[in-house]
Amino acid sequence: MTNRFAVVLAAGQGTRMKSSLYKVLHPVCGKPMVQHVVDQLNQLHLSKLITVVGFGAEKVKEQLGEASEFVIQEEQLGTGHAVMMADSLLGKEQGTTIVVCGDTPLLTAETMEALISKHEQENAKVSVLTTEVLNPTGYGRVVRNKQNEVEKIVEHKDASEDELKISEINTGTYCFDNQSLFEALKNVSNDNAQGEYYLPDVIEIVKQQGEKIIAHKTDDINETMGVNDRVALSRAEKNMRKRINEKHMRNGVSLIDPDQTYIGPEVKIEQDVVIYPGSIIDGHTNIQTGTVIGPHSEIKNCEVGSDTIIKQSVAHDSHIGNHVKIGPFAHIRPDSNIHNEVKIGNFVEVKKAVFEEGSKASHLSYIGDAEVGKEVNIGCGTITVNYDGENKHKTVIEDGAFVGCNSNLIAPVRVKRGAYVAAGSTITEDVPEESLSIARSRQTNKEGYIAKRKNSKE
Repeated sequence: MTNRFAVVLAAGQGTRMKSSLYKVLHPVCGKPMVQHVVDQLNQLHLSKLITVVGFGAEKVKEQLGEASEFVIQEEQLGTGHAVMMADSLLGKEQGTTIVVCGDTPLLTAETMEALISKHEQENAKVSVLTTEVLNPTGYGRVVRNKQNEVEKIVEHKDASEDELKISEINTGTYCFDNQSLFEALKNVSNDNAQGEYYLPDVIEIVKQQGEKIIAHKTDDINETMGVNDRVALSRAEKNMRKRINEKHMRNGVSLIDPDQTYIGPEVKIEQDVVIYPGSIIDGHTNIQTGTVIGPHSEIKNCEVGSDTIIKQSVAHDSHIGNHVKIGPFAHIRPDSNIHNEVKIGNFVEVKKAVFEEGSKASHLSYIGDAEVGKEVNIGCGTITVNYDGENKHKTVIEDGAFVGCNSNLIAPVRVKRGAYVAAGSTITEDVPEESLSIARSRQTNKEGYIAKRKNSKE
């Protein structure tokens, strides 16, 4: 099999984004554009993947990590100049090199594989990924010869009247014979208005050598979209979201209103899950069959079991079991572990806590840094008081315990198996098994108090 290499162009600052964040790091469906590109390329069994960085180099490197090797383009002198920077890593290699822009987040591995396969099958020296658009104004036109090979690529400003009628355009993604690419780059000139070295000039050089240049046309116009400003970024977001949602629906997930449902690219959802409008599901989230999400729920980096309901609630970085009911208006904060058949009701906040099977906190409670056993009932308004101003402490509520409404459990403290805590108690010491703990002042009634108070004001 021919060696395959990839060069990702990600050195530009992207001034039209009008942002302190470098262009290729702007997210589409929660993932930076350049990460989308690299993730798709890494499905192609490449020998090397090299990202050309410039502005924001350290942040791009930090984002991509070991998924890529890097070279730096100190001065941004055009796309041809950018690829030249990879000469030290690729110049002596033999094989096929695909060059992709880091701001094309919708480009798929399937399309790039088709381009490379056609390039190799036809033994071409250069292959251009093209598409057809209704309005090609501003794009480079792909001019073919009688053999249907690429004769040249003509920029809009340089095109003749007949060439302006061509609707097939250059997308800026190319395949090259690697040796031909780096040989031709040595002869690319910067004799133009911008004083830059352009990658498409390689096509003309290779053509003059009598080599074969072909085009592979993709039918998905949106897939080749480059993102240069916030308007294009929003279009890419919309198209990516539509692609993701359609994939899930075809796999058996019910999206009640796909246009109002936001699902990240790494999310995995089993069949017969129902997602209501306004829901955002992101990060590395897995949702098992029969679960209902929403409306208006936010789930991020969570494992969610089967036949669970999460209604108008937020859950982050947590594990949620089977047959769980959460919400409305609950908040599951990071590092929580909600076991099967648990109920977390309205206006309950859970943080770094374990709820074992069958336990309930039905409303208006904060349970943080806690271990809650099986079949525990936590009454309305209960708070685990976990912070002393300097350190966090743990509360343990053992199996079968009952905590009455409006109770404060001052950690570190343990409510032991089967114990009861009376409503309104502030618990500062461990509660023994199967005992009743009452920690509140005895009620005192002052009869006639109001009449005396009124008389004192007269």
